[in-house]
Order: sequence, then C-alpha cells, then structure tokens
Amino acid sequence: MGEVIARLAMSLDGYVAGPESGREHPLGIGGERLHSWVYGLRTFRQMQGMTGGETGPDDALIAEHVARPGAVVMGHGMFITGEIPWGDEPPFHAPVFVVTHHPREPLVREGGTTFHFVTEGPERALELARAAAGDKDVSLAGGADLVQQFIRNGWLDELLLHVVPVLACGGRRLFDNLGGLGDPDSPRDSGHRHIEWEKTLVLDSPGVTHIRLRAPHTVSAE
Repeated sequence: MGEVIARLAMSLDGYVAGPESGREHPLGIGGERLHSWVYGLRTFRQMQGMTGGETGPDDALIAEHVARPGAVVMGHGMFITGEIPWGDEPPFHAPVFVVTHHPREPLVREGGTTFHFVTEGPERALELARAAAGDKDVSLAGGADLVQQFIRNGWLDELLLHVVPVLACGGRRLFDNLGGLGDPDSPRDSGHRHIEWEKTLVLDSPGVTHIRLRAPHTVSAE
C-alpha cells in the first residue's frame, strides 16, 4: 500500500488561496502569485498538454511528486472551482474521488481522469482511492479544509510545501482548525498539543522554498 501525500503552495503568512476563492476566482484574488513559479516548468507544461519548459531542481521535484499517485482525493469546493479551468483533459490522469454532499454519476474526462463523487465522507473517499491506487500513493489535492481533516485524523503521511515569499494577507489558511488533538481527560492537557513533523527536504530557489515534511505517525513507525 502506498502513502497519502499532499503538495500545496503557501504564502509566508500561511495562505494557500487568496480571498473570495470560487468559480470566478479559482485561486482566490491574487492567488495566482502563489503558483507563478511553476508555470514555466517542463513538468507543469506537460501536465497541461504543452511542450517545452524549464528543467532543473524545481522541475525534478515536481516530476517526482506527480509520478507517485495512482489516485487523487479532493474536496467539493476544489472540484467546483477547478472544473472549468481544467477543461476536457484535467491534469490528474488518474481516478479522482471528490468528497461531497451532492451525489452524481461519475464524470469521465479525457486523459484517464474520472471524477467519482463520494457522499459517505473523507474516510470512505480515502478507502476507495487506496483501492484504485494499488501500490501507488494517494494524492490529497485539497482544499485546505480537507487537508486539515486528514491531518487531524492522522491520514496524511507526507506534506510538500512550496513556500512563496509573499504575504497574502487574507484567504484560506492551511493550518487553521487543528486544535483538539490532545487528551481531554488529562489535567495537564487542554485538548491542544504541538504537532511535530520531520523535515526531510529543503530546496531553496529564487522564487520559492520547497519543504518536505513527514507526519509524526510515519516517523515513529520507522
């Protein structure tokens, strides 16, 4: 069985999308700045059906990550904001399991992407994605709320952050709503504790710093 991995671009002040994210502004107002470093990379361009592009350490890191998943899990909000921009051939090229309260038939797109709409919650979506992925990893695409649920429940094994030197000053923060992880019966524990991830990679480039983190449960298991 593979691992559950996530890759997100984040501002210095912790935002993964700008304000008013939705169909009109899929990345939020100003959110494109968080991703501008990736647009010229060869791997990203190939994912969009384009040719050419830059190579080097940034591209190699992205290429490694996108080759790992055999299935994807995402939230309803991310699907709604991305459905139109992704077009007829989304960049996933794998089964995608959308956590939603809105049942519908699977949506088959070109390039190997089929969206499956899971109404039984994120744990069921992960179970289906693991079965579809086989020995490969499951990619957690987002958004922030779903990533937070996976972290709270200990389902996320690895997190690759692309920290961009910009202050978003508003939008969707990645690390909100992670309290309540302690022992509520302990007199010394108010229901909160530090979550200490292991840093396994730091790659610094002019426009972005990549930080790969391993979750506590994976470190203790090694």
